[in-house]
Amino acid sequence: MKQLVVAMALLISLGVLAQGQHDPRMRKDPKMDMTAEQMATLKTKKMTLALDLTKVQQQKVMSINLEEAEFKKAKWDEMKVLRENGERKKPTTEERFEMQNSRLDHQIAHQEKMREVLNDEQYQTWKKLRFAKAHHGKKKMQEKGRRG
Repeated sequence: MKQLVVAMALLISLGVLAQGQHDPRMRKDPKMDMTAEQMATLKTKKMTLALDLTKVQQQKVMSINLEEAEFKKAKWDEMKVLRENGERKKPTTEERFEMQNSRLDHQIAHQEKMREVLNDEQYQTWKKLRFAKAHHGKKKMQEKGRRG
């Protein structure tokens, strides 16, 4: 009987420990383990498959994607340092406006670069894919908010 109680206690404690390892807030984005060049290469290859890019277009898109990946990596590292130092605080309304304005300006510039490289059909497909990805992320965030 004692052995059964000890075995059950061990199983319950192992179950609790295993569940504690899957905290979604502690999850690290696996893309940020890669270099900017690796991220850009993967994104370019995915775009090549989806949009049927020519070799010239692939080279131009690669340079655009590399620039984007370096920008994202720098932002990620900056936020990581602020989080680790405990200096990250909630932005004021004015700071939030400036951040969103800057982010949207950056997106508009990126969109213009892509418009120059892609033909009309490819550009429309790229916009649809981008919208679908953004919409999917919003749905995920809404579901996450509902769960807790």
